Amino acid sequence: MKNIFFLILISLSFQLFAQQAPFIDFNRFFKTFYKGNFRQLEFQPIRSYEGSDQLTCYIDSRGDFKVYDGEEVIPLSNQIVKYQLGDYLLAWNIGPALFYLDKKEKKLLTTFGNRYEVRDSLLVYEDTRYNSVSVLYKNKTRELYQMVGDLRMPISYGDNIFVLKDNGDYYKFFWRDSIYDFDVYNRPIQFSCGRDILCFNDPINQSFTAFDHGELIDLEANFVKKYEAGRGFLAYQDQQGNLWHYQGGEKQKLSSYTADNWEVRDDMIIWMENSFLYVLENGKKKQLLNYVPKDYKIKNKVFVFRNLMGGVSVYFNGKTHELTKQLNASYEIFGNTVLVQLFNSSFLVFNEGKTYSY
Repeated sequence: MKNIFFLILISLSFQLFAQQAPFIDFNRFFKTFYKGNFRQLEFQPIRSYEGSDQLTCYIDSRGDFKVYDGEEVIPLSNQIVKYQLGDYLLAWNIGPALFYLDKKEKKLLTTFGNRYEVRDSLLVYEDTRYNSVSVLYKNKTRELYQMVGDLRMPISYGDNIFVLKDNGDYYKFFWRDSIYDFDVYNRPIQFSCGRDILCFNDPINQSFTAFDHGELIDLEANFVKKYEAGRGFLAYQDQQGNLWHYQGGEKQKLSSYTADNWEVRDDMIIWMENSFLYVLENGKKKQLLNYVPKDYKIKNKVFVFRNLMGGVSVYFNGKTHELTKQLNASYEIFGNTVLVQLFNSSFLVFNEGKTYSY
């Protein structure tokens, strides 16, 4: 097995999550964990469900589309729908009619919709009536461009930032309800978008560049091998194989011995070196594990992994907690909440340092 080194960078920014964790119990009742309690949402078997940081949407036994926001179940439609669920946004369409959820209210965006994309706080969609592409951001809609021919959607998306190419072939960056011009280039550019930041190898200046809080910054004079953007930071591997971290105008070398299979996810950057697992906290590297986990999942500030004994452990807020020794237990992350399903259809929930059993 290749040595892979993991480093986890925990963001200091505080985020508020509704801490839901939906599941179907041994009686086939649809339930969720919310604020320290287990709540039953439906008594009849449901058809499907999906959860995010703040919302749980599902199709009930009759085919009705509903959402639970932590306070109440909100009926949205009794027709066949397609939907996309982001951390904070929910959008769905009934044919060409496109809707989204604004707090507890269903709102219509357009009756001439087509393709759309939902991200953390963004909803980008086509309006075929005007042959335009628009964005919904913080409950305000803005037309991005109109085209004479076929519409094209943005190229790369992050939480609150994305890259588009308008009808004049100009690359543009959308960030926090503002649009920034970049340049014209005939060949595709590969962008990586996070939150408030994106990065790319700039073919015009032959440099590696970041767009950070509205400002273009050259981080390297030459192209780099690999780059990924997270929430307010980015990581990249230079031509010599060194792994770097950039945030808030500061560059930091993380490793000189990395392989190519590192990744960035939300508030974390992970990779392996000499079979040791590390965490970066407050700018200091701390060894977490001395083995390579068989499998793991990352979301927000939570790292869940298969431990050495085959059970499930979680690393959160500077501490490691063993959740179960049971082999082959499955696990999911919703917000900062971990849901573990055991073999006998019982469940464990880890939330804010505490473990709950069902």
